[in-house]
Amino acid sequence: MASLVSSAARTVGSPWDLDDMEPRVREILDRKLILRRQGPYVAKSDDQVEAILSRLYRSQGLTGVEITHLDRMAGGASKEQFAFTLRHDGDPAGARLVLRMDPLESIAQTCRGREAQVQRAMLGVVPVPEVVFCDQEGVTLGQPGLITRFVTGVTKPTEVSAQGVSGIGLRFDLWADTLGRQFVENLALIHGFDWANADLSLYVAPAADTHQAALHQVNWWSHVWRHDVIEPVPVVTLAERWLRENAPVTERPVLVHADYRIGNFMFEEPSGRFTAVLDWELSHIGDHHEDLAWSMQRLFGTFREDGAFLVSGLLPRDEFISQYEAASGNVVDLETLRYFEILNAYKCAVLDLGSGLRAAAESNNHQDLVLSWLGSAGAVFLAQIVKLIRDAEAARATRN
Repeated sequence: MASLVSSAARTVGSPWDLDDMEPRVREILDRKLILRRQGPYVAKSDDQVEAILSRLYRSQGLTGVEITHLDRMAGGASKEQFAFTLRHDGDPAGARLVLRMDPLESIAQTCRGREAQVQRAMLGVVPVPEVVFCDQEGVTLGQPGLITRFVTGVTKPTEVSAQGVSGIGLRFDLWADTLGRQFVENLALIHGFDWANADLSLYVAPAADTHQAALHQVNWWSHVWRHDVIEPVPVVTLAERWLRENAPVTERPVLVHADYRIGNFMFEEPSGRFTAVLDWELSHIGDHHEDLAWSMQRLFGTFREDGAFLVSGLLPRDEFISQYEAASGNVVDLETLRYFEILNAYKCAVLDLGSGLRAAAESNNHQDLVLSWLGSAGAVFLAQIVKLIRDAEAARATRN
């Protein structure tokens, strides 16, 4: 199917044009303010989820519907997730599926329709869970959600017990070579995907050879900050101004996963083969440096005994860059990479000190304790913003 993705006008306005963002993103963020007033949110019980799923499948004309082995899945500071088995007269053996459903507010408020579109587009390109149903507006499920086929595998080696929230602090050690190679190869495949000829009608691409790829993201997350801020943070304000004034040109926009890191891929044991790349909800069309910079964040990596930093617990930064360039054919510009490291640290500060704390304070999420805890990570990203901006300005002074 031909894509309905449209490129923005070549003439890009001021870096302070706050309205230059994807319409569907703006719609979702503005809708959050309406949902916020409907709280507090109460996590769904197993009985409620079984009833929701039974109604869904009966409405699709299935008979003899039976929902069994319903399990709330661990993790997920954004969505309520349940694994379940669906049996009906047409399939008495049953299928194992996963329901991913929105609470009223999340640490990242996103669109299930966009998530479903990109996963369907990437099926057969990289390993992804197959989407079998999407309720973009929550008409059938009662709240937006999607259902995928269950994927087997693990997000960490079974012999490893120590790990923080969402994979933070994990090292893969003996698995690192096998997983690291696939981690890079799959990222290259994502960036090489022909998004312009895919069905991504809920996406709007930034114009090539402009600053728009970066500014779309700055506008997205500054909009979130203005909606969700608990109290002003001067470093966040500084970061936004710096990012607007220093936005790089993106020559060729690519599909960006936007949460490509430790904890968001699955693999099988003992082969180490990737079985799924997960959590596509933040994906967009943008600059390839953005994904690289996200994977490199300090909070998502670990250190070897010799002090070397391992990107997403897998491989050293220089090796990650060189392997990516070889696999993708894309050039990594270190100045542009540093810009997106600052942008990503800004984004994480907004999520941790804004959206997460706001959702917890309003009692509009099922993970209020986790979201409150993540607020403490905000200081890590503020420190990173300051360091990286200082480094960027020092490098500029040296060049001049």
